[in-house]
Amino acid sequence: QVQLVESGGGLVQPGGSLRLSCAASGSIFSINAMGWYRQAPGKQRELVAHITSGGNTNYADSVKGRFTISRDNAKNTVYLQMNSLKPEDTAVYYCNAEVRRNGGYYYDDYWGQGTQVTVSS
Repeated sequence: QVQLVESGGGLVQPGGSLRLSCAASGSIFSINAMGWYRQAPGKQRELVAHITSGGNTNYADSVKGRFTISRDNAKNTVYLQMNSLKPEDTAVYYCNAEVRRNGGYYYDDYWGQGTQVTVSS
């Protein structure tokens, strides 16, 4: 099995910063792309940021210049540094990873359980 465990969410004032982490563990042979998604109440889940195994990144327009995605391949961990947070960033944030399991031939999608980020004064 493969597990993704997120941490780092919480309550922050507008203009503040948070750093999310997501560690993958279990029967992992390799990880391809990793990403962060978010879902606000009453809205669809949307891509926030994405990073390939080679380190190429892309971001939603709404977070460009404020959020930075990075990864530590040795630790099977992806990070999301969020600066200049706005109330509209409030959502449950989920990490995603394309994982090839030991003994497997294909990459499958795995999701974390989600971590709440609330931006409010």
